[in-house]
Amino acid sequence: MCGAGVLPARMAGEARRQGWRVVAFAFPGAGDLSPVADTIVPTRIEAMGPVVEALAREQVSAVAFSGKFWMGDLLTAGPPDAVHARMAAQAGALLDGNITGAIEATLRGLGIELLDQRGFLGDWVGAARTWSAREPTGSEWSDIRRGFAVARVMAQASVGQTVVVRRGAVSAVEAIEGTTAAIRRGTALSGPGAVVVKGVAAGHDFRFDTPGIGLETLDAAAAGGASALAIQAGCVLMLEREATIHCADKAGMALVSVDAGA
Repeated sequence: MCGAGVLPARMAGEARRQGWRVVAFAFPGAGDLSPVADTIVPTRIEAMGPVVEALAREQVSAVAFSGKFWMGDLLTAGPPDAVHARMAAQAGALLDGNITGAIEATLRGLGIELLDQRGFLGDWVGAARTWSAREPTGSEWSDIRRGFAVARVMAQASVGQTVVVRRGAVSAVEAIEGTTAAIRRGTALSGPGAVVVKGVAAGHDFRFDTPGIGLETLDAAAAGGASALAIQAGCVLMLEREATIHCADKAGMALVSVDAGA
């Protein structure tokens, strides 16, 4: 199930390398998947009937989600078909757990297994370490710890996973607008020297989402004068890792992966 961004092609390529036959259900923004997919099924979020039909037709045995899916897409989608409407009624309120539960139940009814995304991400998910040329300063580490404490609470409440902090004061918490917009808002409010943190809730379901950062994230942080960016090790992926690290170094920013208990 391919959302927007570079991740679907990465995961599809890795799945094919592992010997899977790849059927790519391409939602808007998924990009060109023809080099890495055996079959491509154009897909819209409001039209789930054709998706269910294609899953059966292609004899799909397992599904991996990849790429960006925004809550706003659900809110602004066109009139739903019958399958979408039934899933929406089952989900109720648009909370992450409700939505994923409805999707899981639908796939389970079709005899389809949901796969952990991390098995198809290669080295884009890393252990705890400093990626940039410089380490965070003492005050940056203090804000990183503060950011993770807040990020875990917000993620657990299905609010968001990104927090912007400066000198202990939280200037932004990600909500429906997404990571990049939250960073822009937070750095505009905090001024230069802010720290950006991205983490996950305890028990996060990596079958549906592996949070990530990339060049867009670093560009937004650098433009806002952020001095450090920290992600949760083993849980938040780094897209296009070499280019992202280079971007951090060019901006003089500290870029680290941190264990959840930091």
